Amino acid sequence: MKIIFYMLYYIIQFSWGLLQNLIGLAYFLLTPKNKQIFFNGALVGFHGQNWGGISLGIFIIINGTKTEQWEKNTLIHEYGHTIQSLLLGPLYLFVIGLPSFIWCNSRYFIKKRKEKNISYFSFYPEKWANQLGELTTKQKIIKTE
Repeated sequence: MKIIFYMLYYIIQFSWGLLQNLIGLAYFLLTPKNKQIFFNGALVGFHGQNWGGISLGIFIIINGTKTEQWEKNTLIHEYGHTIQSLLLGPLYLFVIGLPSFIWCNSRYFIKKRKEKNISYFSFYPEKWANQLGELTTKQKIIKTE
């Protein structure tokens, strides 16, 4: 049964979600990594740069210099984004990727989250990614803050 799941996962990701997977593959190949693992069919690279993570199709890159619990939480969250890619296909980059990128990197939103003590995970792409990640991996994200 697991083989069928993975076959469908890759077929859908590389057809319905082709664009984000091609971008993810290029990004994955160009990003230096400390180690690589498979996680529920996704290819994960751990890097030492000072930021959280990114998920483009089956390709996930996360910071590998944080605590073990932080890495686990981030992996579950980023895996949720891979499920969003499965569900949304070509809309993923516009419905999830771009809003998430702006929410994460915009000085305006960084300042607003800090001043008003707003959780990064309150924004719909992030909240939904947490929910999907927990649901599909059957693992819980444990708050470390």
